[in-house]
Amino acid sequence: MHDIRLIRDDPAGFDAAMARRGLDNASTPILALDDARRAAIHAAETAKAAQNAASKQVGAAKAAGDEAEFERLRAEVAATKARIADAEAEAKDLDAQLTNMLMGLPNILAQDVPDGADDSDNVEIKRHGTPPSFDFPPLEHYQIPAASGIDFETAAKLSGARFAVLSGPVARLHRALAQFMLDHHVTQNGLTETMTPVLVRDEAMLGTGQLPKFADDSYRTTNGWWLIPTAEVTLTNIVAGHVVDEDYLPRRYVAHTLCFRSEAGSAGKDTAGMLRQHQFEKVEMVSVTHPDASEDEQMRMLGCAEGVLEALDLPYRTVKLCSGDTGFGARRTFDIEVWLPGQDTYREISSVSTTGDFQARRMNARFKPAGGGKPQFVHTLNGSGLAVGRTLIAVLENYQQADGSVVVPEVLRRYMGKQEL
Repeated sequence: MHDIRLIRDDPAGFDAAMARRGLDNASTPILALDDARRAAIHAAETAKAAQNAASKQVGAAKAAGDEAEFERLRAEVAATKARIADAEAEAKDLDAQLTNMLMGLPNILAQDVPDGADDSDNVEIKRHGTPPSFDFPPLEHYQIPAASGIDFETAAKLSGARFAVLSGPVARLHRALAQFMLDHHVTQNGLTETMTPVLVRDEAMLGTGQLPKFADDSYRTTNGWWLIPTAEVTLTNIVAGHVVDEDYLPRRYVAHTLCFRSEAGSAGKDTAGMLRQHQFEKVEMVSVTHPDASEDEQMRMLGCAEGVLEALDLPYRTVKLCSGDTGFGARRTFDIEVWLPGQDTYREISSVSTTGDFQARRMNARFKPAGGGKPQFVHTLNGSGLAVGRTLIAVLENYQQADGSVVVPEVLRRYMGKQEL
């Protein structure tokens, strides 16, 4: 969420920042609401002052025995009390409207985010590894004989489209990947392993920006809980509503959870295989930092995610997202795209984003500076470390053999107890 004071002080600068997001004259309706809200607050305060003055006069008229003046002043106090209630109710309503408007606006992009319309304008900043060569036409993951344990037909019977049932060696490989990612992040990257719920309240989804704008992208239960689209929601909200000491920072979490997305608006997109599912698993990283450390922290987190792919010896490239492809809550995002031989292209497997204080303002998450002074908002960052299902796809496709088997990457063999599927 945005600081209304900054919009008041520099509406032109705010409009220029929102124009990079495709929004014109964003400050105009905001400042109109803000002016009306402040006018209502002023009216309430003025009426309260008049009420206080009249109340004193009521006592004086009573003491003087002036019954007519006493009744007139008492009626005036009652009328003023009603005006105060009306003005306060109007101010409260306008404040709620202003908050909703501010919550519906995306984050301000970092200056180094390239301008662009969509993913074709993203900028490649790194390429690691060489795509493998095959002496046979490489198959997509769901076509590989060793991956016959991926069952879409049974999943469709149970749940419908965009679900999968995994069984046998491929299910074990999926589990091994999640276990390896957690172990790697804890032992190599110093993250704190965390287990969180997958059902959350409205406040948690509001805090990280899924609500109110993206309600259709998530699932809600009949009693009002939301199924998390990512553990970013739960991990980030650990600090919601808290004022922590500066030496509490940074906090670096990692969690392996089920995730749920309705995939609204994706009809007909990536319908084959496991690339785009309603239910999937992800190992998510979240950092809560001092504002001065958040830029370096994003690069550290990016290295954590890249390190998983390097340990698995999977070719990838890293791109900086352009303005038109950067998500609602992010100031800057790097996508890591893994090579998929079956599709002969790179596909996203991780996004690492910094949000600045955008989420912290929504959650009211602050820290007390060690040197004293007013509490400040923390900065929050998130990144996939990695999406388990997509990593499974990458392993199956990059390690497939001509006979239909799949070689198990070296780092996974202690989890699998075998070298081949």
